[in-house]
Amino acid sequence: MSDTEYKDILYEERDGVATITFNRPEVLNAFRMGTYEEVTDAIHRAGWNKSVGVIVLTGLGRAFGVGGDSSDKKSARAGRGTLGVPIEALHAAIRDVPKPVIAKVRGYAIGGGNVLVTLCDLTIASDNAMFGQVGPKVGSVDPGYGTAYLARIVGEKKAREIWYLCRKYTAAEALAMGLINKFVPDAELDAEVDKWCAEIMQMSPTAIAIAKRSFNADSENIRGIANLGFQAVSLFYGTDEAKEGGNAFREKRKPRFRDFQK
Repeated sequence: MSDTEYKDILYEERDGVATITFNRPEVLNAFRMGTYEEVTDAIHRAGWNKSVGVIVLTGLGRAFGVGGDSSDKKSARAGRGTLGVPIEALHAAIRDVPKPVIAKVRGYAIGGGNVLVTLCDLTIASDNAMFGQVGPKVGSVDPGYGTAYLARIVGEKKAREIWYLCRKYTAAEALAMGLINKFVPDAELDAEVDKWCAEIMQMSPTAIAIAKRSFNADSENIRGIANLGFQAVSLFYGTDEAKEGGNAFREKRKPRFRDFQK
């Protein structure tokens, strides 16, 4: 796929760094079906290019990303992936390419956006960044890396708090829990990420690749948990309880999940 074929992202390579920018600011960079495909393609494109040493994921406008596009009905999804969108392929791409993937976060990193932050090797944020989950508010959940791997990063108690309460967390709170590596004033974010990328570019790419493989090996079982979990979520999406979440969101009212509990 060439630059001109991308509709939902911007792709740039400069000084050994590939920057993939989510380009749907009008919907806070929510992912529709094609977005998953494009981001996955771009990650593989950069990840297997020997001239690229670091990949940066970021979002245009006032959000890093907020997960799936709520205007896309789950029942209408019909693409690759257990849920009709290739979430598994995107997550695998971030982990499988032998290059560090850095999340550069401005604004909201919520829902699926927060899962991407969790998956990236490193995360550097603006002081205006906000993190959190919304799944149980809308009848959804990430049953793999977004939960099990998150718990490895921030601890079991904090991960359960994030998912059970669906609160939002500031950059300072995210740093304290270990979800991100650093935050800086918004005006300094680009320069800070450039600095980290330049330092990585001075390192042995083979050593970095081996280190990443070694880190991933210890948590590779979560890939199997995720595959099983997404199969369960696929069944859940067909229930009235899950549909109530989407309906309530579109109708701008509080969901009545317990009316549909089996």
